[in-house]
Amino acid sequence: MLDKMTGKDFELLANKYNNELYDSVLPFWLEKSQDLEYGGYFTCLNRDGSVFDTDKFVWLQGREVWMFAMLYNKVEKNPAWLECARQGAEFLEKYGHDGNYDFYFSLTREGRPIIQPYNIFSNTFACMAFAQLAVATGSDHYAEIARKTFCRILERRSNPKGKWLKAVPGTRPMKDFALPMIICNMALEVEPIIEDKQLLDSTIEEALHEVFDVFYQPDLGVMVENLAPDGSLIDCFEGRRVNPGHDLEALWFMMNLGLRLDRRDIIDKSMEIALRVIDYGWDKQFGGIIYFMDRKGYPTQELEWDQKLWWVHLESAIAMIKGYQLTGNEKALDWFLKLDDYLWTRFKDPEYPEWFGYLNRRGEVLLPLKGGKWKGCFHVPRGLYQIGNILTQLANISK
Repeated sequence: MLDKMTGKDFELLANKYNNELYDSVLPFWLEKSQDLEYGGYFTCLNRDGSVFDTDKFVWLQGREVWMFAMLYNKVEKNPAWLECARQGAEFLEKYGHDGNYDFYFSLTREGRPIIQPYNIFSNTFACMAFAQLAVATGSDHYAEIARKTFCRILERRSNPKGKWLKAVPGTRPMKDFALPMIICNMALEVEPIIEDKQLLDSTIEEALHEVFDVFYQPDLGVMVENLAPDGSLIDCFEGRRVNPGHDLEALWFMMNLGLRLDRRDIIDKSMEIALRVIDYGWDKQFGGIIYFMDRKGYPTQELEWDQKLWWVHLESAIAMIKGYQLTGNEKALDWFLKLDDYLWTRFKDPEYPEWFGYLNRRGEVLLPLKGGKWKGCFHVPRGLYQIGNILTQLANISK
């Protein structure tokens, strides 16, 4: 496939992603999601962008703040983007946490807490949000919120759910892959506002060790989602769970860390594993990447195991095109082009802005919503931004 790709081909692909982001997806969220009466964002949006539920899910609030602050920092000093991020951050600061910088899971439209701060990912996305907004505004106030939240994440990481853990202590303790994965990405996000660089470096090294040396299973070629605290495998539903999309998202984070640390070995290892993961997770019968799998091939406990999700395919596409850019591996480019076709023919809505999130195994739209409890202003725009940038760079190099 490589010999068929020219600079013009990359340029056309880049334009497709960039135009979709700046002309369609971002205007959709700016217009449809902002709650101009109470602050923050609506995320439960019908196909046409109309609101079908007004509850506010805190990690999606943080993600949208991060998105528009990041774009303001890296793309264009657009005042509408900055104002969108700022008003969401003010809502989060006022209502989003319990006073100890543990962020609730969900709030009413007005900001009253509904679900306790059991989910540490509310903290991680709030931390990323305030760090980016601190860079955008130069405000040490926002930077201090990010620093305090970062400290709470590190304090909680050995027992993320704390008193809200449902499991009986001691019977089957587990640690999950999602936390070191997100900490790897978060560490790069907060680096500009963290003063203790030694703490940051040790956090990155620990997360790298967890991803590559603990959760990655060389005999399977994938990471498992849950392990015993000592790193051993557990033979139960949770212990056999594999989520290929999580793996591939983590692996492009690892590539970024390889760049940050000037470690070619990290980049090459990430590419090698990514190719194993996508081959493992690809649905050989219907195409697309399966959501949940069992490392022993047993039935999964998740009834949605065979759905095809937006974020899984976008994150995988980032991993493949980034891996190709950094290593020149032609297999990665082939996989990207296959994912590109699947994304634009299945998830892209031909009538309304933004993309569908949930398909059945055959690739047919399962839910027509554009946002909900789990889908917000994050994976689609971030994916379009990342892929568009890489394709633009490849186009320029190929000219």
